[in-house]
Amino acid sequence: MYKVLVLDTNKKPLTPCTPKRARLLLKQKKAAVYRKFPFTLILKSAKEDAQPRSIRLKIDPGSKKTGMALVVEETKEVVQALELEHRGLKIKSDMDARRAVRRGRRNRKTRYRQPRFENRTRKEGWLAPSLESRVANIQTWVKRLQQLAPIEQLSMELVRFDLQKMENPEVQGVEYQQGELQGYEVREYLLEKWGRTCAYCQAKDVPLEVEHIVPKSKGGSDRVSNLTLACRACNQKKGNRSLSEFLAKKPELLKKIESKMKRPLRDASAINSTRWELYRRLSATGLPVETGSGGRTKFNRSTQKYAKTHWIDACCVGKSGAEVQLDPEMKVLQVKSMGRGSRQMCRMNKYGFPRTKAKSVKTVHGFHIGDLVTLNQSKGKYKGLHRGVLAGIRARGDFDIKTEGQKITASFKNFILNQHGNGYSMSLV
Repeated sequence: MYKVLVLDTNKKPLTPCTPKRARLLLKQKKAAVYRKFPFTLILKSAKEDAQPRSIRLKIDPGSKKTGMALVVEETKEVVQALELEHRGLKIKSDMDARRAVRRGRRNRKTRYRQPRFENRTRKEGWLAPSLESRVANIQTWVKRLQQLAPIEQLSMELVRFDLQKMENPEVQGVEYQQGELQGYEVREYLLEKWGRTCAYCQAKDVPLEVEHIVPKSKGGSDRVSNLTLACRACNQKKGNRSLSEFLAKKPELLKKIESKMKRPLRDASAINSTRWELYRRLSATGLPVETGSGGRTKFNRSTQKYAKTHWIDACCVGKSGAEVQLDPEMKVLQVKSMGRGSRQMCRMNKYGFPRTKAKSVKTVHGFHIGDLVTLNQSKGKYKGLHRGVLAGIRARGDFDIKTEGQKITASFKNFILNQHGNGYSMSLV
């Protein structure tokens, strides 16, 4: 069940309570709303002698989305979860566009600074901006959740440890080579690479088998580049035929599979580049950090028969994820990184010349772009209450609010501030 985070009057994190208990505290005026997202109450009294239950924050880092979950260490109950959407690809495309504009100016010999020498050094641990954004997003939310919940331990998906030796030091031979995680690491890699579908018929949500593209009977190896996923029907139909023979009547599919056989995983590369830096930053918080491999995460999830989602993967990270109690229908906070605006003073046209005026004020009547607001429209086409994010503000006092599928313009007098924007858009789904 989704639970509500609670602080005492001194902003000390307490044990999360149920929604029923939260409604009672608000009705009795013993608490007030401190945050809308994630929903947090603040008590009107101090609880100096309170001993909140220890909570573990579990993280499943991803290239596009990262799952995070708060789990009570004693009962293994998941009290809150969120999915954080990164903007690494947006940063990459923006930097490519900026690079193109600068090169265009240099080629036209317009007034612009010359490129700097390529002898600059980078500090240790440097990451590309698109990768740094992913790590910084996770680091930011770890700090925020630490202020709202009594987090005493962390877990993250990182590397595979020798769990068999840790649990059974005497294991050896074939028993050691196979173990209970046999096949999970390779299968997880293949599922990610081939989109969790059959490579030959594109079937989804069916049992998939590991299939050798070049049959072993014809010299094919067990290298992961020679493996794919196929449903049982396609696997049996292909048999020991070569790929070109099996897909002779499907040249486009044949070309697609051959190009994908040795194609690197961009998302996997992003994770590999950032995992150790993320681990170092989490360790710098002073909290003990538990790590686990992707195979262990999948093993825990499959054993407990949970669905494949980012936040459920986070719950199942590491050894502590073997017996977690969660509600698959629990409401999950969807967080999307939006950035805090651009430093660019004015927009450019396709030729690299200014097409807009210079920036003016960023805050008007206490409102800022990205704030979570409620619009109380008393008349007109959009009469009623509208909750959303401020998409635009003007010095004269007209604001734009972005709601589900529409944008409404109204006077600032009709807006109520719910929560200041912090570079992220949030919704509870």
